[in-house]
Amino acid sequence: MTHQNSVYEATVPVALYIAAVLGHPAVTAGDVGPDSGECPTHPTLVRLLKWLGDTAYDADDGCVATEEPLHGAGNLEEHTATRAFRDARPAIFSAVRAFLDHDDAGVRHTALVAAIPLVGHPALVRHQAALARHARSLLATSTDRHHRDRVLDALKGWGHDVSGLENTSDVAARELYARLAAARASRQGGYSEDPPF
Repeated sequence: MTHQNSVYEATVPVALYIAAVLGHPAVTAGDVGPDSGECPTHPTLVRLLKWLGDTAYDADDGCVATEEPLHGAGNLEEHTATRAFRDARPAIFSAVRAFLDHDDAGVRHTALVAAIPLVGHPALVRHQAALARHARSLLATSTDRHHRDRVLDALKGWGHDVSGLENTSDVAARELYARLAAARASRQGGYSEDPPF
């Protein structure tokens, strides 16, 4: 369905199917029963939301722009699977947004991270303000590095000032990413050591 950030012909029907079944009791049921006294976990729902989000990032505006220098500006027109996924974003978002207020923080946060690349669709841009509120809530409670990076990047991309939302871990991660990017840029396609490394 997907491999190494590529969208295939089978990706769109599978994504639409997953979006259609997200609310099914077999998917939303938790692993620990309500009679056990423990809060239920939702690994199946989280995995499906994560897959939708990862695939949406593979087809978002940033990835398409990254591909243009490699494959030419008309690459999106030629890549019908990616174009079809991008066209399906409103249907997928409609299913994902139902979980933005879920009782389980893992589900709620994964749904937010999945929704972010979907609202790049012109018909969904109006949802950015609502997602920004969810993002601020996530940043106030979550320590998940991946989730925090995604929502901070989204907020910055939407023009929000995130300086007051970052914690020390966010600042350290941002500084590390900047050092790694500078090291890659300084190599300019070369190697840090001569072969054979």
